[in-house]
Amino acid sequence: MTLTGCMTVHGERENIPSIAKDEAPKALKRFTDVYNKSYSELDPALAGQVQTGPLLDISAADLKAQHADKPDGNPDYPPLKLGDARYVIPKQVGWPKFFVANTESNRDDNRWLLVFTRDGANEPWKAAYLSILSQDEVPDFQIDKDGWAKPVPAEGATPKLATRPDELSAEYTDYLMNGKGEVFADSQATSGLRTSRKKFLRTPKFWTEYIDTAAEGPRYAPVGLRLSDGGALVFFTSHHRQKQTMAKGYRPNPTPQIKALMTGEAKKSVTLTRVSESAVRVPAKDAADPKVVFLNRLEGVTAAKGE
Repeated sequence: MTLTGCMTVHGERENIPSIAKDEAPKALKRFTDVYNKSYSELDPALAGQVQTGPLLDISAADLKAQHADKPDGNPDYPPLKLGDARYVIPKQVGWPKFFVANTESNRDDNRWLLVFTRDGANEPWKAAYLSILSQDEVPDFQIDKDGWAKPVPAEGATPKLATRPDELSAEYTDYLMNGKGEVFADSQATSGLRTSRKKFLRTPKFWTEYIDTAAEGPRYAPVGLRLSDGGALVFFTSHHRQKQTMAKGYRPNPTPQIKALMTGEAKKSVTLTRVSESAVRVPAKDAADPKVVFLNRLEGVTAAKGE
């Protein structure tokens, strides 16, 4: 306690809300304003001011590809508008901290869930994840009497959940590679994706190889919030590579967007690097059905290599 009567609260030691309720709208507005400017000017550097992690990887590559087609920018870009914001703010100890903005948009009738994170009190809030859910898919979060949500630790044992958040990326990419495991429920993002891939493994014109790897490091740390039923909504990242090799007599024909991201010359093959960000519902450990359910998966090409 200082002589002025003020008290300093240390976010690295105290269990406090990740952001004040009146500050969250400011972070969302800053994101929207800069996001619109970045897509109007087609400038990846602007995106980096308000985005990070997998969302920045996908947006920066998209902006780079569009800029190659429109070097003077896109002044006719229709601005993104986010409204009816509902903020899910957890109490946390230490850094990084995060919160979720659950909004409507002028793009569709779904809810847009943006996960904002920052690594310190003097750092700006940046959006790391975006998931687009239908009205019915947005889960009920566990909220205490003061209106604060409960975070799920990104690392370490979480005995009350069917699957640890920090193991989801590895479990998912292992499943895509070998089809083994009982962690995930059947869906377009799991068994459906494996089925669609099989169609392109070998065709008369080309054959395809897939390599899926888990996302590692703090840049791609998963983020989770406890739900009212004891489960959790978890956002996580994964990496995917796809190499398409042409049969004799054929040559790759990448799209202009892929060419803008490509190194090398596509004489025989093209390798695409993708980043995906997913929102999944992880059941409680004692749930009748312990399988993880995909609610949304966004994927974007971030690099390409021609050989």
